[in-house]
Amino acid sequence: MPGSSGAEEGAPPDSGTSFPEERLVEAYRSMVLTRTMDERCLTLQRQGRIGFYVPLQGQEAAQIGCAMALTPEDWIFPAYRELGVALARGVPVQLLLDQFIGNSGDQLHGRQMPNHYGYRKYNFVTASSPVGTQITHAVGAAMAAQRRGDPIVTIAFFGDGTTSSNDFHAGLNFAGVFQTPSIFFCQNNHWAISLPRDRQTRSETLAVKATAYGLPGIVVDGMDVRSIYRAVAQARQRAISGGGPTLIEAQVYRLGPHSTSDDPRRYRTDAELAEWKEKDPIALLKHELLGSGRLSLAEDEKIWDAAKQQVGSALKNAEALAPVDPATLFEDVYATVPPLLARQRDDFQQFSREGIVKP
Repeated sequence: MPGSSGAEEGAPPDSGTSFPEERLVEAYRSMVLTRTMDERCLTLQRQGRIGFYVPLQGQEAAQIGCAMALTPEDWIFPAYRELGVALARGVPVQLLLDQFIGNSGDQLHGRQMPNHYGYRKYNFVTASSPVGTQITHAVGAAMAAQRRGDPIVTIAFFGDGTTSSNDFHAGLNFAGVFQTPSIFFCQNNHWAISLPRDRQTRSETLAVKATAYGLPGIVVDGMDVRSIYRAVAQARQRAISGGGPTLIEAQVYRLGPHSTSDDPRRYRTDAELAEWKEKDPIALLKHELLGSGRLSLAEDEKIWDAAKQQVGSALKNAEALAPVDPATLFEDVYATVPPLLARQRDDFQQFSREGIVKP
């Protein structure tokens, strides 16, 4: 039901959408890796080793729980904060760092801002800074899958601020009319950069906005990996069975800045931040795992150490690579290079050999 809390009402209890408890430590390990890389990347930007970064601290459970409920064939349409989804998808740490740094290992050849990555191999569409554009793209891709009879869904990620964008309304309306196999995953982290949620909309919830377009909207505790998994699994099951799209509002909180260009101390209080830090999803899950005996303090320490080593090793390799080859400027646009571009490429290469143009 629109605006309801938790899993969608009426879902059968044995529908195969409950969180697989045997994977709880795996989920925790993925969340730890995400937090470790997130913190390291924030530091790297402050050190001038990467140019820009968008942190996600506090949103790990929402992203990992969501990714675990999807299949590798499903298509991800991210915003710019979905590092956890990318890692859970299997995107290598170094491949991500190659893009952040902009070295010769960057598969996008330095043509995107740092932290704006995408990989065809992982069905992970390249991120774009303008908010909401990925929503209409995701709906179009879902319609294509629908027409081909592919049993997959597309999922669009966005924040609370994006629910005020034109593309949000156009995308949900189109999806509702054509009943596309779409999931709209809103990470409501309470701040659209410096604009608080209560200045964003008068709607009781963001999920209730789905009502206008004839699809269910669900509010879920984004700090609980189980609740997120269940909601996404049910939405996916509904979509591939022909039931149409779902809007999920994951209630989370951005513990860090909006981006490395932002100073959250200018618009939110220390008291608010402290209150939400008590709900840190990693700390909560760690406490549960330790309390239930599924994890020991020694094992937990090993998980954190392994994550730090993995990120550190990948960073060392990434920073050892040469910069992007400028000649890649002439690649990827055309299947067959047209004569004018070929002449420009040849001239560029000649100028490079003569030292007129330097990388």
